[in-house]
Amino acid sequence: MSETVVPPSAPKPSVPRAHGKRTPKQILIRTFFIVLGAIIVAVALELFLVPNRITDGGITGISVMASYLSGWKLGIFLFILNLPFLIVGYKQIGKTFALSTLLGITVLSIGTVLLHPVEAFVTDTLLAFVFGGMFLGVGTGLVIRNGGSLDGTEIIAILVSRKTPFSVGEIVMFVNLFILSGAGFVFGWDRALFSILAYYIAYKMIDVTIEGMNESKSVWIISDRIDDIGNAILDRLGRGVTYLAGEGGFSGDPKKVIFCVITRLEEAKLKEIVNQFDDKAFLAIGNIHDVKGGRFKKKDIH
Repeated sequence: MSETVVPPSAPKPSVPRAHGKRTPKQILIRTFFIVLGAIIVAVALELFLVPNRITDGGITGISVMASYLSGWKLGIFLFILNLPFLIVGYKQIGKTFALSTLLGITVLSIGTVLLHPVEAFVTDTLLAFVFGGMFLGVGTGLVIRNGGSLDGTEIIAILVSRKTPFSVGEIVMFVNLFILSGAGFVFGWDRALFSILAYYIAYKMIDVTIEGMNESKSVWIISDRIDDIGNAILDRLGRGVTYLAGEGGFSGDPKKVIFCVITRLEEAKLKEIVNQFDDKAFLAIGNIHDVKGGRFKKKDIH
């Protein structure tokens, strides 16, 4: 058996460096948006929702009710009740997530204490739950988008979803059903219903904040004028297209299929292009959670 001997002077093979670590600039930007998101949530709670006896779901909702019943500051309950879940998150999910969540919860707790003496922005219940829910969703979405969380129930939902067939969203909704129902006994059933509406608005605003107006959509097009449509998408939308070879299931005829990715704002323009060349074309558009690579680019928050 032969053996290759490497001379002492031979250079050692280079080991590629990992590129997963974030730069100080990226860390600073993420920290800024987590702090900003927590402040926005504090504003939503103390200046819109809590003064009008409207609550949120999760640990935040429990904290609001506990603060109302005990007279203690809301920030105390937000920090203490989230702490056990934060420890679990550190052990089970990761250090970066736990530190980001700790930062967000700390800023949120301090923010609610500082804002508590400030007079509520609105006393009209309708305006309170609409704008309170909007601010709540935007702030929470900013924190989640930048790797953190403001509520311990989300941490537990992540862990439970790994061992059950239920999604994180389904678990959170199930838990919040009981919490928001409890608000009926504390604040009255009319306030509980307003709380549900505020939670729904916040839920929708979280999606918009995380995905942004540039939410990606996948597009599939089958047409007899596929080349004309593809060229128009390239020229007028500036989006790359991929041609796929297909076959009609009924006729067996060869078909040419376009696949491309666009943003939500480009959907109407794309439909216009397709209808211009072939108003009977097959067009399927679906939402995409994330896109990476290729020539597709969209604006994003670091």
